[in-house]
Amino acid sequence: MSTSAFHYLLTWICLLCAAAASGQTPSALPSANQTAPPQKPVMLFVHGASGGGWQFKQVAALMEAKGWKTYRPSLSGLGEHFHTATTNIGLSTHIEDIVNLILFEDLRDVNLLGHSYAGFVIAGVAERIPERIRHVIYLDAFLPLDGESLMTTRRPDAPDSTKNVKDGFLVRPAMKASAPPPRQVPQPFKTFTETVALKNPAAAKIPRTVILTVAKGQRAEADTFYFSTVRARDRGWPVHIIEGDHYPMLRQPEATAALLMNIK
Repeated sequence: MSTSAFHYLLTWICLLCAAAASGQTPSALPSANQTAPPQKPVMLFVHGASGGGWQFKQVAALMEAKGWKTYRPSLSGLGEHFHTATTNIGLSTHIEDIVNLILFEDLRDVNLLGHSYAGFVIAGVAERIPERIRHVIYLDAFLPLDGESLMTTRRPDAPDSTKNVKDGFLVRPAMKASAPPPRQVPQPFKTFTETVALKNPAAAKIPRTVILTVAKGQRAEADTFYFSTVRARDRGWPVHIIEGDHYPMLRQPEATAALLMNIK
């Protein structure tokens, strides 16, 4: 008898002895054909302009406690990566950030959520790797069409943000570089001017949901992102309208997590 055959026989005998001691029959021993435990549902959060993955920390923790696997990366040049920011970072860079995370982590059946500006990012990601995406969720976000950029999608009456562009970065008036982290940071303006290409028929088949937050007392039609709900309804996608400001993940984490976990 060869050495390998002897080791195999010895292992089998040990398993039989262990089974006898525990009262198990050989058929009750672990089998390679046994069904694997169910996979945890996956939610990947993509933050909006000038933000970071830190903005979804509370919601992610609440969902993890309910059995979800969550990811909340910060896009290139933003969040904890703000020190790496350059004017060459564009929308395609941020799309690549999320595509690579999904591929390198080998994620599948991903629920992909984008907040605000990140509506462009998640649309581009779904276009690239539709086979990895289960559902796309726009959280008070831009819902772009093929060939649009954030600057061309903004409402005509929106404030002129180009007035706040300094040295190739959008610097919001409320930003304070001296404020302790986590905080909002300047964003490369190229991310707002670069267009997104949406031509993949496989991506068009992915289920999508739009969540619109409307301030108390405000008409939904007056909201900056109301146009996204119109586009969604034109395509037969579900729309949820909730009361709140533009950052429900920070102001209403429990309600936001509960809503997200119930989206089918």
